[in-house]
Amino acid sequence: MNQQQAPGGPGSTATWTSSAKDMVGTAIGQGRVWFTVGYGILNEVYWPSCSTPHIRDLGFIIAGDDFWSEVKRVNQYELTTPSSSLPIPKIIHHHERYRLELEIITDPARDVLLIRYHLEGEGLRLYPLLAPHIGGDGDDNYGSVSPHGLTAHKKGRHLILAAESGFNRASVGYVGSSDGWQDFSQNGYMSWEYQQAGPGNLAMMGELNRNSGVLALAFSDSAQGAATLAASSIAAGYQEARRQYAYLWAAWNETVNFPGLDKLPKNLSDAVRTSIAVIKTHEGRTFPGSLVASLSTPWGDTHKDAGGYHLVWPRDSVEVGFAMLACGLIAEVRALMAYLIAIQQPDGHWMQNNFTDGQPYWQGIQLDEVALPVLFAAKLHEQGLLGEMQGAAIRMARKALAFIAQYGPASPQDRWEENAGINPFTLSVSIAALVAGAKAGFLEEGDKQYALDLADDWNERLESWVYVKDTKLDRELGIDGHYVRLNPNSHSARFGDVMLRNRNNETISTRALLG
Repeated sequence: MNQQQAPGGPGSTATWTSSAKDMVGTAIGQGRVWFTVGYGILNEVYWPSCSTPHIRDLGFIIAGDDFWSEVKRVNQYELTTPSSSLPIPKIIHHHERYRLELEIITDPARDVLLIRYHLEGEGLRLYPLLAPHIGGDGDDNYGSVSPHGLTAHKKGRHLILAAESGFNRASVGYVGSSDGWQDFSQNGYMSWEYQQAGPGNLAMMGELNRNSGVLALAFSDSAQGAATLAASSIAAGYQEARRQYAYLWAAWNETVNFPGLDKLPKNLSDAVRTSIAVIKTHEGRTFPGSLVASLSTPWGDTHKDAGGYHLVWPRDSVEVGFAMLACGLIAEVRALMAYLIAIQQPDGHWMQNNFTDGQPYWQGIQLDEVALPVLFAAKLHEQGLLGEMQGAAIRMARKALAFIAQYGPASPQDRWEENAGINPFTLSVSIAALVAGAKAGFLEEGDKQYALDLADDWNERLESWVYVKDTKLDRELGIDGHYVRLNPNSHSARFGDVMLRNRNNETISTRALLG
């Protein structure tokens, strides 16, 4: 049944996939594509930054005359990589009727993801099933079948799924009503060939001409550009792209200088190498130093959050920055420092999180996210790594410390981003930042002394604010006391209204700001 327009629009409510990922990966090069794998198939694929996914997933249906199976739902597969530090997943799906082998890379030279596939099974055909969520949103997508492959677009952004051997036939439909999975579910075989759909929540499917070959998923700001990238990547050859992918990762791994790595037991050294590769995979390219928290959307299979975890949290970024510093990744560390300087707000704080280009998403204020960049700058200063950034880093630190002094010790949001009050983690990091910034020489002499006095005062009061004794819980556990997650009733520590005692026991108001 070959019809032009698919019925059933706009489709069911769009959601993301689960955050239960098997692995993540990207090439090191000029290509700007990041991928995730879950349940043995592709989940979100990101472009042109690691904060913008453009597909929900790309899976496979396998079918014959009397049989069809979606490999994701069978969920019987194994995943391996060539080494602990090379993110090239080989996925083998097992079934009594078939064996499907997939290998996934991104093209280091192009905005293209490549899948090498091989299906074994008597009388069976392979059907890629792709759900576009262009621009990070499953609504209002448009899709069509073109001579070049399966295409989708929205607001000037385009993707194409092209096959080395082409498609025998293809269809695009609305999720839940006229998509390829519904076709197999209702009819037991591919009977629909809708040529276009949209706007709506779409899924596209094609029947491959061959059971072995290469798929190319390409992204561009134009339909022709996506088609050209896909075709050129296929023409250049999968093996060449794979060779470059592996070479560039190997060259980058040579820059890692983790102390004593080669002396660790193999299972531990492999875990370290994998962890370092995962950290590197979460780094942006167009905006160097932008490190997203995770290439995932928490609880994505229940909602369609445009942000998810694929955003930059200053707290998470600095924690990763310290890990990079421990691994000797100096270029990455300096790029992160420059990025943090660039996205600081004029009053000294950082937004709760932002996209890699610096555009804020959630706009809460958390004092630990103001304090941690100061600690990072102080550490880089200590190791002589600030270089030409010294002046900018000092100005950054002064603004951040002034913000902490004015609005601490309570925070509008706690470490878990939910409630206002005094949180032990946030308070401890703020105290440390005041001391580190002063000791690093980031402050002028009068402000330096003020910062140290303020840190002393908060440190002196820490237990009275966030430590409790002889509670019912303490008695049940047989302990003297414990730190609470949050003290929301901090009447003596309202924002901008705290009185402190300096080293001479003189009372000073925190409204006398640093700087």
